[in-house]
Amino acid sequence: MSRAPSSASAVPQREQWTGQVGFILAAIGSAVGLGNIWRFPGVAYESGGGAFLIPYLVALLTAGIPILFLDYAIGHRGRGSAPLALRRIAGKFGEGIGWFQVAITAVIAIYYTGVLAWAASYFVFSFNEKWGEDTTGFFVSDYLQMPTDGSVFTLDFVPGVLIPLVIMWVAVLLILGAGVVKGVQRANIIIIPLLAVTFLALVIRALFLPGALDGLTAFFTPDFSALANPGVWIAAYGQVFFSLSIAFGIMITYASYRRRKSNMTGAGLVVAFGNSSFEILAGIGVFATLGFFAFTHGTTVDQLEGLTGVGLAFMTFPAIVSEMPGGGWAGALFFGTLVLAGLTSLISILEVVIAALRDKFALSRIQAVASVGVLALLSVVLLGTTTGLIALDTIDQWSNNIGIVASAVVMSVVVIWVKGKGGELAAHLNTVSTFRVGRAWIFFTGILAPAVLAYILIARIVDLIQNGYEGYPGWYLGIAGWGIVALMLVAAIVLPLVRWRHDPDNFDAWPSTASLDVKGGRR
Repeated sequence: MSRAPSSASAVPQREQWTGQVGFILAAIGSAVGLGNIWRFPGVAYESGGGAFLIPYLVALLTAGIPILFLDYAIGHRGRGSAPLALRRIAGKFGEGIGWFQVAITAVIAIYYTGVLAWAASYFVFSFNEKWGEDTTGFFVSDYLQMPTDGSVFTLDFVPGVLIPLVIMWVAVLLILGAGVVKGVQRANIIIIPLLAVTFLALVIRALFLPGALDGLTAFFTPDFSALANPGVWIAAYGQVFFSLSIAFGIMITYASYRRRKSNMTGAGLVVAFGNSSFEILAGIGVFATLGFFAFTHGTTVDQLEGLTGVGLAFMTFPAIVSEMPGGGWAGALFFGTLVLAGLTSLISILEVVIAALRDKFALSRIQAVASVGVLALLSVVLLGTTTGLIALDTIDQWSNNIGIVASAVVMSVVVIWVKGKGGELAAHLNTVSTFRVGRAWIFFTGILAPAVLAYILIARIVDLIQNGYEGYPGWYLGIAGWGIVALMLVAAIVLPLVRWRHDPDNFDAWPSTASLDVKGGRR
């Protein structure tokens, strides 16, 4: 590894998790987010029901866990934020990939906080079921106050959205300002068990509702003919990939805070299967509740609308709560769960940005957290207005389906093939971990996963170019969609040219490359 002149100081020693439990809870907190609750049930239902679990498990084993291990290996061996660790593993081009990932997280943080603000508002609304009988009209017109003249961007602020949005930003920045152990780790140690208890209570309540069995039957009844549809397999890979918070800097950053001698793969398996278990539990709870809703309306689950995403959370579920015995408390549990799950994910997203700023510019944690205030300002301008839902929907589509997928493909190919680091990273994992990886891991990480993800990426790009998105004007998609991706690319090109305040190459990997047996162990 190249070294700068010895007079340049090394990057200061990193903060560290206190132990295995703290890291696992933080990683699970990052992985378990809004997508687990409102995306997985709908995707599974539309992709073969119970049969979807087959491609889902295959995708988890052949792409999700392998790329999760890749993130862990890069972060733990490179001992840095995404730009720093990738630079140490794959040179300056790797640093560019790292800054691309930082840009992704910065963009996601801007709109993700908006959803948290909505969920926090609806948590309060639950106690008196403020949304009334027309839950869709209340959400769109009364709460968000979306314009009726077709406008896609305004600066008309909505106090009911703006206030909780500011509160969410203040809360998460205070947690991040306290540090890795006293802030991030302590928050996850409190929030994750609370999240598990509240969501389990919600699921148990749903299972005892009239019609719950019909909902579960609809969710789990396997349609094995769906397995012949390539789109179902693509959906499975996409769900696993997005759900685990991989390939956009989070797990690289979190792994860099682990001690040198730490079991990385064992913890990774706990995180991966813990996340998947929560998704399946979410599917049970959501569809038991939808079964009740269908029962009360004398219809079937397949006739219902709004089975995923924003529609499920803020339109369909409030309508269900209004008809449920003791519904106000169920609503509070549901929206409280959304806030808790989203908060831990947002913490991890912003930690990527903070860690990168600290490494590159030698900032203190407080200075880096203060710098993130710029994102808070952009979030308020975009999400605190009457067109916040449109901005969220558009930015989410491009940052996730284009940005994150492109990041995964490029990172895997560059690290495994261009730089030939597969053997070294596998040996590193095997040296510090109980569960050993080998050639199969390199194949899944370097060939299968990027091939599938490249197909998803190309198909999505073609679709967006040909068909646009949700009927939004082309000029708006060019700015809020393609323009966002262009900014990510600019960050990837320009920021590696900026001088480091400390020498990033003044670093000795442990175990040393010479002491590693690239066939799987330490010499």
